[in-house]
Amino acid sequence: MDNIAGVRSSGQRQVETETGEGFMKVTYYGHSCFAAQIANQTLLFDPFITGNELATGVDPNNIPADYILISHGHSDHLGDAGDIARRTGATIVSNYEIVQWFGKQGLLKAHPLNHGGGHTFDFGRVKFVNAIHSSSLPDGAYGGNPGGFIVESAEGNFYYSGDTALTWDMKLIGESTHLRFAALCIGDNFTMDFEDAIKAADFVRCREVLGLHFDTFPPIKINHQAALDKFKAAGKHLHLLHPGASHEF
Repeated sequence: MDNIAGVRSSGQRQVETETGEGFMKVTYYGHSCFAAQIANQTLLFDPFITGNELATGVDPNNIPADYILISHGHSDHLGDAGDIARRTGATIVSNYEIVQWFGKQGLLKAHPLNHGGGHTFDFGRVKFVNAIHSSSLPDGAYGGNPGGFIVESAEGNFYYSGDTALTWDMKLIGESTHLRFAALCIGDNFTMDFEDAIKAADFVRCREVLGLHFDTFPPIKINHQAALDKFKAAGKHLHLLHPGASHEF
């Protein structure tokens, strides 16, 4: 496992998994794209590999997916979704407008959600939650409202923020759901910076954070050491993975 932030000690892992839950494997593919393995299913989030110069070692043709979850319509979050869905037969999960847009391209295996709503799939439950951002599709079509996802399963729960500002709504997540990890945007300029992401981690009551949406473009390049140090000082673990690397939460 290639993790810039380091790997926790076995003692820490034992304390954090006393509930008897196993580890959850997460693979990072660059930008905001990552996959989580749950109940022998692969959940792929916001696939954008082609066009990401930092993910040149990742081949989108080799990425598995049973479900593709898309937070909003920007091309740097769904650029490879159509091709991966056609190859794998994955179910697309997103807001109504994005699901309809893919349907017009012949990708009908999909499930639409809207804010506050959730659905139980074979691996667990997915809820679509608030994000403060913009959303338009690559052809200029209306992309609906952006969002994030809470995934709940027998193997553990996690939160993906999508692209968002820090929002008070995140407190509701921490009050209702025990999270194994939170996948948060940290790159600033278009989303939260890493200092706001620390506050977000406080709001959702989660110490383990997978950093997303950083370094891909010049406006979102971050100081890795400063981010790691700030998280550590706040009593949290920030995981900055190289594209193609995996970590077990």
